[in-house]
Amino acid sequence: MMQFRPVVLVTGVLVASLGLTMLIPMLADLMAGDPAHRANWTAFATGAIICVFAGGGAAASSWGRIESISVRESFLMTGMSWLALAAFAAIPLTLGRLELSYVDAFFEAMSGITTTGSTVITGLDDAPPGALLWRSMLQWFGGVGIVIMAFAILPALKVGGMQIFKTEAWDMSEKFMANAAQYSLALSGIYVFFTVLCFLCLWAFGMPPWDAVNHAMTTVATGGFSTRDASLGAFLTVGRAPLDLVVVVFMIIGSLPFGIFLAAFLRGAWKRLFTDSQIRFFIVVVAGLTLIMMFRVMTLFDDADLFTAFRLSIFNVVSVLTGTGYATTDYNAWGPFAVGFFFCIMFIGGCAGSTSCGMKIFRFQVALAAINLYSRRLAHPNGVFVARYNNRPLTDEVFVSVLGFFFVYFASFATLATLLSAFGLDVLTALSAAGSAIANVGPGLGEIIGPAGNFAPLPDGAKLLLAAGMLLGRLELFTILVLFSPSFWRG
Repeated sequence: MMQFRPVVLVTGVLVASLGLTMLIPMLADLMAGDPAHRANWTAFATGAIICVFAGGGAAASSWGRIESISVRESFLMTGMSWLALAAFAAIPLTLGRLELSYVDAFFEAMSGITTTGSTVITGLDDAPPGALLWRSMLQWFGGVGIVIMAFAILPALKVGGMQIFKTEAWDMSEKFMANAAQYSLALSGIYVFFTVLCFLCLWAFGMPPWDAVNHAMTTVATGGFSTRDASLGAFLTVGRAPLDLVVVVFMIIGSLPFGIFLAAFLRGAWKRLFTDSQIRFFIVVVAGLTLIMMFRVMTLFDDADLFTAFRLSIFNVVSVLTGTGYATTDYNAWGPFAVGFFFCIMFIGGCAGSTSCGMKIFRFQVALAAINLYSRRLAHPNGVFVARYNNRPLTDEVFVSVLGFFFVYFASFATLATLLSAFGLDVLTALSAAGSAIANVGPGLGEIIGPAGNFAPLPDGAKLLLAAGMLLGRLELFTILVLFSPSFWRG
């Protein structure tokens, strides 16, 4: 029988902890020079009180030692905790100077915690510092949260082929779950290290310290929230160092498996960064897509030199591919080819065990391995062939999980796009909004939600649907969909 006490306890502790972190943006507002910005501190103070009392009360009512957590309880705990965090994180956004409705605030909070990067806020350049910092913090929390979840939870739940990482990606032993806290702490330490390093690099290359702090958090988290309406393009003035290339490096770092970083830092296994098949495949995909877009930019702009074409191409390719969603230019103006190109690559994503979104590179590797295996069996019916991933054999269970994930992924995307079209959205807006939500990319395509727009004009119902799509895509679909199965609640 399912036990709800562990679910309530863990969710309550997380909500109470979230409330305590609201004190940081509260202090940022109190130290603001603008009196109007300073007045925004009350929103975070109120939000902190609500979270601490609500979360603390839930935790206290369920307090006690948790002996074990079943698979069903893990599914429920994962979905409920992420939903609760987004719901409570929206409170200071709707109470503060931004004056967002709760639906808009919930959309923004869900976009933050899932590191999607879609926004309904305009006037970021004049927004209270606390609100800007809170958005960045939410994405930073979501980034480290998904890394730990992909490391400790999803492989055990066998979600979408993730079971191949139970023994492969991080060399887990049977006693891994007993040491989950130690591994989570180590992963968090590496995450903090890259965030600090990103901040120092951005600052060294000319970005103001305040903006560097915010962008460091959202870059390593591959989230894409910015402190400016023009996103990263606001900092690419003439004569300034190429900040976009610095951001590209850290977007790629955030898209690599943190478990392998863990092995490199703690065990000296740096060679795995160059031998892991998922990393190599990801780098090849980035290089290939960048070359394609460079060719397009060179033919589109006669005055574009090779270096400029490279900067524009690699930044936007990596930003969309990894689901970060930063913008330095409106690539909608690059013509139909660029629109279709970026629409397609938004679904790919980065590596498993990273902060990036999308379907993940390893699933494409498994799908290609399956195609190759069945092609060889058709050509040689009596032959014995074994598909491998990182020199380890792939089982039929993994093939079924991955191919099932592809089917459910695109079925969810099609369903969401159809539901959005019922709100009167044009085809491009509905399709790209659904894709950006499921793939957790951020900006969509078209004049309304493209890189030069945002999601504010959409109806509230569409925003709630998109928020659901963000959660669905971020938690690997099955983690949420299984909760709607009647058999899940029986027994």
